[in-house]
Amino acid sequence: MMNAPRESGFFPCIAADRFETDDDLVAGMLANDAGAWREFQSRYDRLIIRCITKVTRRFASIVSQDDVREVYATLYVSLLANDMHKLRSFDPERGNRFSSWIGLLAINAAYDYLRSLKREPQKECITEAMELVCHLPDPFELTSEHERATIAQQTLEDFSEKDRAFAALYFGEGMDPQAIADKMNISVKTVYSKKHKIQSRLESVLAARTSPRRIAA
Repeated sequence: MMNAPRESGFFPCIAADRFETDDDLVAGMLANDAGAWREFQSRYDRLIIRCITKVTRRFASIVSQDDVREVYATLYVSLLANDMHKLRSFDPERGNRFSSWIGLLAINAAYDYLRSLKREPQKECITEAMELVCHLPDPFELTSEHERATIAQQTLEDFSEKDRAFAALYFGEGMDPQAIADKMNISVKTVYSKKHKIQSRLESVLAARTSPRRIAA
């Protein structure tokens, strides 16, 4: 585990009694009040670390405590970025508790970081292999990608029209979750929920249709 939030974050944890509710706290953070940010850290650092660790501990072989701290820092930076756009997008009228919303952001930040690790090329010496590199597309990979795309398209035909529209925005156009939420008049939490539901369904269908047992049959 990481050190306690008092030692891990950006601000010394000094209580701020004037931020009694989360609405007061968010308003203070948007006003760039240092006391509000200290109070935010005091209230939610443990939750943030717990949510990040809940995701990363399953990948202990590739994720270190330094990575956990980087995810933590990245989350804070994202709250400050673009004139605190992400923080301004929080809407309690959609039925979200601020603590649940922050926890979801922490979990998604951890998953985003893990995906970035997966995309990084292996840092190994391949000097000798460079002479054997072919710059043409791998026909087996092209065939596999085409097959997966066909299966995914067929699977999406069984989805509702709304889910197909969501899949086109999220997976096809790569639209930002907040933009999708605004366009489809749903919460950001629902965006991530739909994303995981649709992705899991597609992956299960792809796995079933491309398994060795199916190929052998």
